[in-house]
Amino acid sequence: MNRKTKIILAASVAVIIGLSFFVVFSGNFLNRKPVDANLNRVACLGDSITQITDYPMDLQMLLGNDSIVGDFGVSGSTVDFNTSKPYYFEEAFRQARNFSASTVIIMLGTNDARTDNYQQIGTFVADYEHMLSRIQNFTSKPQIFLVEPPPIYNNSINLNGTDFAQGVIPRIQQVAKAMNLPLINAYTPLLNHPEDFVDGVHPNSQGAQVIATIIYNAIKSDSS
Repeated sequence: MNRKTKIILAASVAVIIGLSFFVVFSGNFLNRKPVDANLNRVACLGDSITQITDYPMDLQMLLGNDSIVGDFGVSGSTVDFNTSKPYYFEEAFRQARNFSASTVIIMLGTNDARTDNYQQIGTFVADYEHMLSRIQNFTSKPQIFLVEPPPIYNNSINLNGTDFAQGVIPRIQQVAKAMNLPLINAYTPLLNHPEDFVDGVHPNSQGAQVIATIIYNAIKSDSS
């Protein structure tokens, strides 16, 4: 076999390999499921259960690299506007608006069960509805999910589990129903599981994984 023939043969083999790669690659690409546009940019709004636990990071891992999860938690923040730290007036709320979220997950209410804050519970519903109306008017027009936060156990920061269960949770349910918004229950699955909390309020890594998985299943199901 002379040199010219070898060159022609090698070129032919390269073309065949290239065409085979193109067919395989194109087939795999065409068979990929499209990324759900509603889950491209997911904003997690909340208090310290959002800000200082692993739940947003766990949610990011579950959603994968096709989604961006933003953590906009503010420790100590409340739904009620008449407390020392209403979430609505925090810088994080403005940042969440500028995040251009396609989905907003909001898990607030735990700090509204603090002894001093609970005195303002009468305006909880109106304030929450006002906040949610503002979110509905974000330029990105995100889909919104409300979350019933996990239960409150014995703690040293004056959060009352009874007030939370009997006063805050029912009001969150009332708001979701009134505004026709999907409600994710992170309360019941962690009920009777104080071992999943580091201080009676904040979930440990296992508790955070439970919350992330519950939220992930809910938003994926809604978007499918």
